[in-house]
Amino acid sequence: MPAEDTVSEQPFWRRKVLDQMSPEEWESLCDGCAKCCLHKLEDIDTGELAFTNVACRLLDIGACACDNYERRSTLEPDCVVLNPRNVGELVWMPSTCAYRMLAEGKSLAHWHPLVTGDPDSVHRAGISVRGRCISERHAGPLEHHVLDRRP
Repeated sequence: MPAEDTVSEQPFWRRKVLDQMSPEEWESLCDGCAKCCLHKLEDIDTGELAFTNVACRLLDIGACACDNYERRSTLEPDCVVLNPRNVGELVWMPSTCAYRMLAEGKSLAHWHPLVTGDPDSVHRAGISVRGRCISERHAGPLEHHVLDRRP
């Protein structure tokens, strides 16, 4: 088989860099872990980040999906909309995040839904925040929810 046929048979995330992907391909990279939807606290003096188990009020914790994805940045001004230009600069992104992994030249994890064909594989692998976080609507002070390590 010619080399170009082999390349064209590879999945899009192996053939394209992030800024070459279509909007649909870009969106499909999200594994649905919802780790990026957890609040972080930054020490203003040191810049050190503290991670919490408190989810954005827009997160449907059971589904690990935003309740209003299309309007998220309007409804939640602190919501960072990922794009090929900023994803490599966001140090708080989880190390398991497909966007971050691809930006760093790595491949998708074996449990990623694009690899397995199963949207629940991220949850079965224990990667998502499902069952491990609380909504900011019920959490109280974020300082009471700081984790010992990154989620």
